[in-house]
Amino acid sequence: MTAAHSVSAHYTGGWDEVRLQRWAAQLRQRLDAPEVTLGLVFLTPQFFPMAAEVLELLRLHARIPLLVGCSARGLVVNESELEADSGLVVQLFHLPGARAQALHITQEQLEAIESPEDWHRLSRLTPAAVRGWLVFADPFQFDGERWLDSWNRAFPGVPAVGGLAAGPMTEQRTQLYLDGRVLEEGALAIGLTGAVRLETVISQGCTPIGVPWTITKSERHYIHQIGNRPAYRVLVETFESMPREEQVLTKGNLFVGFAGDEYREEFQRGDFLVRNVLGADPQNGVIAVGALPRPGQTVQFHRRDSVTATEDLIAVLDRARARLEGRTVLGGLLCICNGRGRHLFGKPDHDAGLIQEQLGPLPVSGFFCNGEIGPVGGRNFLHGYTGALGLLVRD
Repeated sequence: MTAAHSVSAHYTGGWDEVRLQRWAAQLRQRLDAPEVTLGLVFLTPQFFPMAAEVLELLRLHARIPLLVGCSARGLVVNESELEADSGLVVQLFHLPGARAQALHITQEQLEAIESPEDWHRLSRLTPAAVRGWLVFADPFQFDGERWLDSWNRAFPGVPAVGGLAAGPMTEQRTQLYLDGRVLEEGALAIGLTGAVRLETVISQGCTPIGVPWTITKSERHYIHQIGNRPAYRVLVETFESMPREEQVLTKGNLFVGFAGDEYREEFQRGDFLVRNVLGADPQNGVIAVGALPRPGQTVQFHRRDSVTATEDLIAVLDRARARLEGRTVLGGLLCICNGRGRHLFGKPDHDAGLIQEQLGPLPVSGFFCNGEIGPVGGRNFLHGYTGALGLLVRD
């Protein structure tokens, strides 16, 4: 599954025009292809003041017709997660028989959308034509949840992978990059068409506990009843049914998962959209969750910690490897929550390293996000504490 049509690399120097020109030209020479279809770029805040100049140098000397990306505090390149390193990462793709086209979406445009057809006209793409989306968005001046809800209706079943940009710790400021332009609001959606499709691997870092249940009464963010019983009682019984050592791991790490596809006969890892348990009222039997539950939904409680996150990533990568057997993977985009990495696993390169072990060697680029975008059950969502991998696969 290795790729000859993609290369990615990390530039470690500061602003040095001549050195950056040489680095970009050498990166282009490494791409074993007649032309570049798409370039991805991720910059850390040290490059904010000269970001436009950096983009122009990359476009010119690496000969990139479409260059997109965003700012981040941490970078991903191949098997490495550069959580504290300043610099930039660039990935070049040659996508034979395929095209990539980018759309910049503003909050004003989002608020003016009235129907799926409005998105089709704006993007100049239809659900039948597009094979996947790469997405980079500003978390401060763009309503990502509202956009995804509308976007899913316009492009049902079309996967999207990406994340929310990050910037300086002391500022609510990020950057999006589209060719030579530096944008500080909105979102970029890059549509893939033709002979390349987007395959996704989404690891929410959780393991199911207990058994699936059906919500029988809910209101706004509150679940009142599960299986016609007080929701809090079901939660307590689920916790008490676990072995003592698992109870210790679960304290402070409890979540609730909502089935992405209600029509499955059996549920396994990755089939649930995981959301926070915000609180509980033992007296009234109600639990509050970071979602809008509805009666009839299938739910299952989940646990998240470093062990379960590792197990989850290995499991979803194993399933991906089986799906991709015999197919050509051209490269990948990896978007990792800022709360993962060393903070969760206590060691470097956890997610990127496992991906190379399971699927590599594979050219990968990406960044640490303020929120990750990826599909669950055929619908795209904004996640937290998630690793979202998008693989560009040749048909």
